[in-house]
Amino acid sequence: MGVTALLCTLFAPLVGAVAIAFISREQERAIKVSSLVNLTLTFGVSLLLPVYFNSSYAGMQFVVDMPWIPSLDAGFRIGIDGTSLLLVLLTTLIGPISLLASWTPITKSVKEFHVLMLLLQFGMTGVFIATDTFLFYIFWELILIPMVFIIGIWGGHDRIYASVKFFLYTLVGSLLMLVAILWLGFAAQAQGLGFTADLMKLRLVGPSIPVDVQFWMFLAFALAFCIKVPLFPFHTWLPDAHVQAPTAGSVILAAVLLKMGTYGLIRFNLELFPQTSAQLAGAISILAVIGIIYGALVAMVQTDVKKLVAYSSVSHLGFVVLGIFSLTVEGVQGAVIQMVNHGISTGALFLCVGVLYERRHTRDVDQYGGITSVMPRFSVLFGLSMLASVGLPGLNGFVGEFLTLLGAFRSPFLNDWTYAIIGSTGVIFAAVYLLWMFQRVMFGRNDNSENKHLRDVSRMEQWQLVPLVVLMIWIGVAPKMFMDFSEQSVRHVVGQVEHYMFSK
Repeated sequence: MGVTALLCTLFAPLVGAVAIAFISREQERAIKVSSLVNLTLTFGVSLLLPVYFNSSYAGMQFVVDMPWIPSLDAGFRIGIDGTSLLLVLLTTLIGPISLLASWTPITKSVKEFHVLMLLLQFGMTGVFIATDTFLFYIFWELILIPMVFIIGIWGGHDRIYASVKFFLYTLVGSLLMLVAILWLGFAAQAQGLGFTADLMKLRLVGPSIPVDVQFWMFLAFALAFCIKVPLFPFHTWLPDAHVQAPTAGSVILAAVLLKMGTYGLIRFNLELFPQTSAQLAGAISILAVIGIIYGALVAMVQTDVKKLVAYSSVSHLGFVVLGIFSLTVEGVQGAVIQMVNHGISTGALFLCVGVLYERRHTRDVDQYGGITSVMPRFSVLFGLSMLASVGLPGLNGFVGEFLTLLGAFRSPFLNDWTYAIIGSTGVIFAAVYLLWMFQRVMFGRNDNSENKHLRDVSRMEQWQLVPLVVLMIWIGVAPKMFMDFSEQSVRHVVGQVEHYMFSK
């Protein structure tokens, strides 16, 4: 049953995209309803995955292995472990919410927009479940096409510049990753296994590659993933893409696409190159800490609400990378749950910005003020999303940030408290810029009469925000329920690094 659920979760959006292609473009409501029903059912089917998932098993589950290119040992290979399970569930949750966010704002080329959104969902899900390097690369590249068009067609004033920049940055990283994938295949051939794209076989090949060669393979994968995260100093494409993208695009970008980079660092860099991961943990953690502080400081001086939230992603994803390269169970567990947390809370913040923009058509902080008196329900939802992003205890953001900092503090590979101490200042800065923004937008004084007649959140907008707020509280209060899924897979990855480093 688990295999069937996984296949349906993957292919349902693709089937939906093909079906919508046959609907007349004049039937906009039918297109919207069909897309929403498709992604809602996909989310419902994905909820079967944790039901049949065995949390006590560290390996891949619901595995499908079908031959594709026998000469290269490439196949349609998919499966999930605890890490990918949580990200698949996040992806299927964000899909229908993003469609609701685009229900009214998207008025041109409605059919094309929904086809691209469904293709994007198909590609994102594929990235998290592919266990074949060629298949992974195809899904990785596939998401680039719809996202570029979503930004370039339905984005803001500078949408072409932002979409081209996003395309070029991602393409450079993709080419480096392709080189590393081919290199890995030839390394397997040199060891007598034959050329292969099977990630499960390559897990045995990677650690046995000479360390000096491992170093360059590690860098090729790491650069591709760090650009996608994006980790400082590869972050400059992100604010432009976020600001110019439509609300649905910004939500998907923040909630899911950025996590493809951090997921790749765990799945490829840590699992395939444990020795090099340990050797370069300090250098990458320095970049992570710089990203935490830099993203927070730049966010503090923004007057555009959307750009402020965009730079906050640079800071928050720095915590995730720091947790990953602490190479401790606490740190990597914190990184995994923080990927989910960031997707939920920052996705909600972008939805809130979209709500304000639809009413005032401005993102300038100074144009708002006194919103709480006319939009009380929105104020509660926006406030909880903001506090979750700050990392308030009792909400989801606290859990991930605390564990990543704890992992960095205890890490025998970093062996220095400085990473955790400096990184923790990012929490303080986050409180500064987010509370400042919330105070000015929601409570500040503004004589603009337009702010006095804004309507509160509609029922459709509540359907977008309430599920995310419920999850913020649920994960904040009972994180163990979610972290149990990923614990064994995380312990396995960390155990591999410790085995290769401390057994010598």
